[in-house]
Amino acid sequence: MPQEPKPTHVVTCLLESGGRILILLRSERVGSYQGKWGGVAGFIETDPDTQALTEIREETGLQSSDITLVRKGTPLQVEDKALDLKWIVHPYLFHVRDKSKIRIDWEHSEMKWVSPADLGKFDTVPGLKEVLAAVWGSSPFGKGGNGRMQ
Repeated sequence: MPQEPKPTHVVTCLLESGGRILILLRSERVGSYQGKWGGVAGFIETDPDTQALTEIREETGLQSSDITLVRKGTPLQVEDKALDLKWIVHPYLFHVRDKSKIRIDWEHSEMKWVSPADLGKFDTVPGLKEVLAAVWGSSPFGKGGNGRMQ
C-alpha cells in the first residue's frame, strides 16, 4: 500500500503595493517549480512568523521596517499529486512601503506587480490562488469586489 506523503510546512508571503501583488518567476536554480510564478516562499525552519520575515529579507532585500503585516491566514493544505507532495502553506500578506527597494535574489529571474484578479493568467506554483484568497480579504478575483484591500 502506498504511503501518504509527509506534509512539509512552508510560508508563502504575498507582497502588496497600490492594490497590486508581487509575483516572482522561480529560476532554474531552485529545487522545485522552476519557471513558475509564486510569492516569497520557503521551508519553515523556525516559527512561521520569523520565517516569513527571513524569506522576505533573503528574496527581496526588504527589511521588517520596509513592510507591514496586513493579514496572516490560516494554514492551507496543498497537494501536488504530480510530485507526490503535500504542503502545509502558512499564508501571509504584507504591504510594501517602497517597492523600488526590492532586489530579487538568485531564486527568481523576474518579478511583476499584478492585479489580484489577473493571477489566474499566470502559470503559478500549486495553491497560489488559494493563498491569495486566504489573505486578501473579500473578492481578490474580481467577483463583486474592487480588487483592493479592505
